[in-house]
Amino acid sequence: MIKIIELLLPFFHNKFIEAGIDEAGRGCYAGPVFAAAVILTKDFYHPLLNDSKQLTSAQRDYLRPIIEKDSIAYAVSGVNNKEIDRINILQASFKAMHLALNKLKHKPEILLVDGNGFKPYKQIPHQCIIKGDGKYASIAAASVLAKTYRDEYMQKLHEKYKMYSWHKNKGYGTLEHRSAIEIYGLCRYHRKSFNIAGTKKLIEKF
Repeated sequence: MIKIIELLLPFFHNKFIEAGIDEAGRGCYAGPVFAAAVILTKDFYHPLLNDSKQLTSAQRDYLRPIIEKDSIAYAVSGVNNKEIDRINILQASFKAMHLALNKLKHKPEILLVDGNGFKPYKQIPHQCIIKGDGKYASIAAASVLAKTYRDEYMQKLHEKYKMYSWHKNKGYGTLEHRSAIEIYGLCRYHRKSFNIAGTKKLIEKF
């Protein structure tokens, strides 16, 4: 069976400056949620660019400097686990997106947001697109930046909390991560509001 690869659309609206927005780490047990906003030229194209989940780690790392160099503007921001616990993960994801937009050096005229919901930003019109990271180049580029920046952050945390294997699972609830939580409990970077099943110990000294 031949797999048909659909090309990413270069833009949603030809006349307006568009910023693609996506997040990474929303479903993790630990660490921050990251979001990226990217403004690409209307003719930007790279054959490898796709939804970050469809790419290998090496492919994402290869694309990151290309996106950063060739984009009109990009920005990445994160919201930590304590803030996630305080305002909930959905609002934290929106906050991370807004923080990224605040850092853009060029003001977009329309926002393309991956997913089915978004908190309006400074009266700039937005379009929510389900699975948009596999449909529009700017959202795909944002997904790559959000994912690589977050993975890099979790890799650094792993150096101090090696028992959780965050260099591999990046904070997601893998069997290895859950087993480590059973043994060592939660550390200060875990999301307490997620009520991680089976966890009885809480290690605050970390």
